[in-house]
Amino acid sequence: MRITNPASGELIREVAEDTPDSVAEKAGQARAAQKAWQKTPFEERHAAIARFRSKVVEATEKLAAILTDEVGKPLSQSKNELAGLLPRIDFFLEHTRAELEEKSVFGGQGQALEERIGLEALGVVANISAWNYPYFVGSNVFLPALLTGNTVLYKPSEFSTLTGLAIAELLHDAGVPRNVFAPVIGGAGTGQALLEQAIDGVFFTGSYATGKRIAAAVAPRMLRLQLELGGKDPAYVADDVDVASTAAAVADGAFYNAGQSCCAVERIYVHERIWPAFIEEFVKTAAQFVVGDPRDAKTYIGPLARREAALADLERQVADARDKGATIRLGGKRLARPGFFFEPTVVTDVDHSMAVMRDESFGPIIGLMPVASDEAALELMSDTEYGLTAACYTKDRARAERILSELDVGTAYWNCCDRVSPRLPWSGRRHSGIGSTLSTYGIEAFLKPKAWHLKKA
Repeated sequence: MRITNPASGELIREVAEDTPDSVAEKAGQARAAQKAWQKTPFEERHAAIARFRSKVVEATEKLAAILTDEVGKPLSQSKNELAGLLPRIDFFLEHTRAELEEKSVFGGQGQALEERIGLEALGVVANISAWNYPYFVGSNVFLPALLTGNTVLYKPSEFSTLTGLAIAELLHDAGVPRNVFAPVIGGAGTGQALLEQAIDGVFFTGSYATGKRIAAAVAPRMLRLQLELGGKDPAYVADDVDVASTAAAVADGAFYNAGQSCCAVERIYVHERIWPAFIEEFVKTAAQFVVGDPRDAKTYIGPLARREAALADLERQVADARDKGATIRLGGKRLARPGFFFEPTVVTDVDHSMAVMRDESFGPIIGLMPVASDEAALELMSDTEYGLTAACYTKDRARAERILSELDVGTAYWNCCDRVSPRLPWSGRRHSGIGSTLSTYGIEAFLKPKAWHLKKA
C-alpha cells in the first residue's frame, strides 16, 4: 500500500497490506486471547488505557503531524482532535466499571430465590474505522471494547493507515497485548476478509453505501452490528438571531475539516426576513477561509482525503446544481495546484431536486435556501433519508426545542452544531446508522447480558 500526501501527491511511505491468511491468523489469535483478557482484573485494563492517555499527550506533536500528512487535515485541527480525544478517554475510564457491575433485581439477602443480571464481553470485535476523525471515531469503539474485556481487530481506513498503526503502537506500549488489539491493514479487500472471520460484533464508521453492504454481508450470522454512517445535516436560522455571529458559526459548521465530517452542516435554511443580510455575511465569511498547505498555520481548508474521488463528487454536485438553475455565489471548482483541493463553495437558488441538497457532499460545499416560516423550514429539514443531526439558531429556546423535537435525528443542536460530547450518545436514524457510541450506551454496546435465576435447594 502506497501512502501519499493529499496536499502534494508525494509518497510518504509504503506499508505491507494484510492478506486473507494474515487476517485469519490475527482473528484466531484474538479469539484465543479474549477469555484471558476478560478475566484480567479491571484495574489492569483500566491502567493500560490510562497509560495510553499519557502516551497520547507525550506524542501529540508527532501524532498530529502524521495525521496532517496522510489525511490533509490542517495541523491546528489535527491537534484539536488529539486534545478532544482526552476527555473521551477520561469518560470511559471513569464510567466503565459501573456498567460492568452485576445487578440484583429480585430477592437475595437470604431469600430462597434471587434474580440477577450479569454482563459479559461480546468477545472478538471488528472495528472498521474512518479517516476523517480517526482518533475520535476509533476511540469511540476500541476504548470501551478493551475496557469491557473484548479483543479488537482494528481496521483503520486506508486513508489513515499510519495513524492507525500509531494508535496500535501506543496501545501496545501502554500494556495492551498485541493479540488483544491487532491492527488489520488494507483496503476494501482486507475489510471483506475481516468480515469473514469468526467475530462477535462489527462496528463500522463510514458511508451509507458501505454500511449497507456490511449489514447485508453479516446479517445471516446474527452478529452485533453497529453502523455510524453519514448525514445530510440541516441547520435552520430563524429571524431573531444576530446575523453576523450566526453566519460565522454556521459557516464554521459547514467548512471545518473541509466539510469532511459526518455531522457537518450540509444544507442551510434561512428565514426570509434576514436572508439578504445573512447570505452576504455567510459568503463574506467563507471567502476568508484560507485554502492551502495543511502544515501552514494560516490554512483553514486543506486537501480532500479521498483525493480524486472526492473532487469528482463535488464537481458533479456543482454541475447538477448549475444545470437546474442554481447560482454559485462562491467557489465551485478544484484549485489548479498540486494536491486535491476544492474551493469553499456556496450555492443559492437551490431546491431539493438538486444533489447538493439531497446527497452527502463530504466536502467544502453548501447550499442555502430562504424559507417563509418555521413550518416551511421544518418541512424541508425533514425531507431527507438521513437522520444524524439538526441545528436550530434562534434566541428562543422553546421555539428551537419545538422544531427540533419534530425531527427524526439522533442529535439536536440549539445555537451550536458539529459538536460531539462523550457524555451524550452518538447515534443516527434511518440511513445515518444503527446503534450508539459514546455515553453509557456506548459502553453497553460491547456487553451482552446474562440472566441468573438462583434458587436455594
